[in-house]
Amino acid sequence: MKSCGTFPYWTPPLQRIVTILKHVIQTPGRDIEKLNRETVRTLIRETMAGKPTLHYFKGRGRMEPIRWLLAAVGVEFEEKFLETSEDLEKLRNDGYLLFQQVPMVEIDGMKLVQTRAILNYIAAKYNLHGKDMKERALIDMYSEGIADLYEMILLLPLCPPDQKGAKMTQIKEKTTNRYFPAFEKVLKSHGQDYLVGNRLSKADIHLVELIYAVEEIDPSLLANFPLLKALKTRISNLPTVKKFLQPGGQRKAPLDEKALEQVRKIFKI
Repeated sequence: MKSCGTFPYWTPPLQRIVTILKHVIQTPGRDIEKLNRETVRTLIRETMAGKPTLHYFKGRGRMEPIRWLLAAVGVEFEEKFLETSEDLEKLRNDGYLLFQQVPMVEIDGMKLVQTRAILNYIAAKYNLHGKDMKERALIDMYSEGIADLYEMILLLPLCPPDQKGAKMTQIKEKTTNRYFPAFEKVLKSHGQDYLVGNRLSKADIHLVELIYAVEEIDPSLLANFPLLKALKTRISNLPTVKKFLQPGGQRKAPLDEKALEQVRKIFKI
């Protein structure tokens, strides 16, 4: 194989850079001097930076919305799974967890913690956070409402057996009487395909993730919300999301008893 210096000539990152540069150089009116000083450095930095790395246990939990968001924008990511409490302690002792807890995502030279901070960074970076302050406020408002119900479902496996029935009833009641009607009303109010600005945002992706989680509890809960059904179909058919949802994709399964026991050991619950 031919080489360029110490690098193989057609390694995938270099091939990507060369392809982009050819396109840029051939664009009429392009300032080649500016390209040399700025664009090349940016292309090389972003291309060689590597994939984001997600640190969490092998389950949904608070990392799953992050997986959904990265998958939706087509960003490949790697995962390093916590398997023991010692794995978690090592991250803490190495100073990687600012608040001593996961999820943690290594991205763009940072070690980010706190789920909402990670989600907001990804959304801002990939234009899923609205075009102005008003749109961002709406997206954040909807995302917080989604997170309220998602949190109830997230904690359901940890609920004591004698309380699980009541908790399930509460989730169903709030789904059909509070949260799903609110989002159905938003979509109906403007008649557009997405929640905000007629363009995909993190709120749409979070909502569809929530819909899937609700349907695992009771598929009939979506029956009276045709616009939410349509949104679910629309998002699920995006090629990046379709790949994520396929068997063998990076979407995680619900916690079974074996996985729940491992979680208890990792976090000493």
